[in-house]
Amino acid sequence: MTSGKSGKRYLILACMISFGFGCELYAQAGAAQAGGQAGGQAGGQAGAGQAGAPQAGAPVDTTVCDVVKKPEAFDGKIVRIKGTVFAGFDEFAIKDATDPNCGYTVNAIWLDYPTGTKGKAGPAALLTIQPAKGFTGKITPPARAVVTLDRTGDKGKDFKQFDSLLAQKHEKGLDMCLGCTRYEVTATLVGRLDSVADATLKRDAAGKIVGFGGFGNMNAYPARLVLESVTDVTPKEIDFSKSDAETTGGAKGGGNDYGANPYGGGAGYNGGGMGGGGGNGIDLKGAVAAAQKGADAMAASPAKDAAEKAASVYGKASEHSTGVFVANGPANEASPNDENLGAKDSPDGVQFNCTFNSDRLQGDSLTRAVLHMGEHVTELRDPAKGNEAAPAYALESDAWVVTSVGAAFAGQKFLTLPGGYLIWDSNWSVADRTDKMTAVLKDFLNNEAALSQ
Repeated sequence: MTSGKSGKRYLILACMISFGFGCELYAQAGAAQAGGQAGGQAGGQAGAGQAGAPQAGAPVDTTVCDVVKKPEAFDGKIVRIKGTVFAGFDEFAIKDATDPNCGYTVNAIWLDYPTGTKGKAGPAALLTIQPAKGFTGKITPPARAVVTLDRTGDKGKDFKQFDSLLAQKHEKGLDMCLGCTRYEVTATLVGRLDSVADATLKRDAAGKIVGFGGFGNMNAYPARLVLESVTDVTPKEIDFSKSDAETTGGAKGGGNDYGANPYGGGAGYNGGGMGGGGGNGIDLKGAVAAAQKGADAMAASPAKDAAEKAASVYGKASEHSTGVFVANGPANEASPNDENLGAKDSPDGVQFNCTFNSDRLQGDSLTRAVLHMGEHVTELRDPAKGNEAAPAYALESDAWVVTSVGAAFAGQKFLTLPGGYLIWDSNWSVADRTDKMTAVLKDFLNNEAALSQ
């Protein structure tokens, strides 16, 4: 980033008078380093993706911070890591068990299960980017050795416990806790480490995406562990007591007129830019329509413009593909297709895959998630000048602000983020709202999401 600030820093100026938000609501990218990870990493997926078979013998013992520091040194190796796993709104990742802030822009390793695991834990929502069917650039998919999850004996019991703990939702308070889970889990993890030297999306002179970065949400993680076994499982219940107490008397997503259960079992979006989705109690068509209707209902302002743009990325039923494709599921498995040419068309040759987990997102929470992921698509597809290489911290900042604004305009009293971070409270004084939200968002991104400026 050349400006050192998020390109949307000023979008909220004067647009939230009735809510008392000021110019600092849009989170700052703050002197973020272009090129993704700090430390002078260079290159991309093509340079680090040619993984051979894992090394024979015992796994390589390492730490999350050692991998984050130089991910390409571990590419294709079987590693053993003691780490703390968290399943957030759009995270399923491993933090260092002793030093959760490694000093880089992304301080975690993305976690995936092998294909066919059918586990329950994972992110509530996920955006991945890959070349669409009509992509004209050169793609060389890396060779990845097959990983099989050990589910025998005690290791099988450990995995079952591990997966079950991370899938448990936090459901106590009366507010909307978006993608919140009850536990984080520290464990010894063994698996294949996939990596790239630099997870930044690469663009040509016109700004079009031509290189597809790394792994996980927004392809922003330079390293991914595909799990082979898990042992020494130690859960820690996340403390939501403060946010639960502060939101007493709130309501889960009030203030709309879309019905008490607008997303109950539809077939998903059948046209436009959405493919897949639907079934299993989730109606993605209804969620997108609700997000678009909510954005349209906002008063004219920069916030309305941002919300409308985020909601519009999914298209309408009468439109041809927008290149944004939506599905329902836990999004927790590494598929060989993830790093291959996509099977669907997109007007710019880039396929944006949004997955929403109906076990974690229902009703108004799904509408908030649709808006959040739409903001990600907007900033990645059409970045503001100077923000072409914006780090994950800045992108998540902007997405959470758009999500919070959408919740506030919908009449929602509270919004809590994973880890118990209360980002919106309608009871806050007008004078305090900007400072409180800015501080909460910074703490959340640094400490819960493991992202740094």
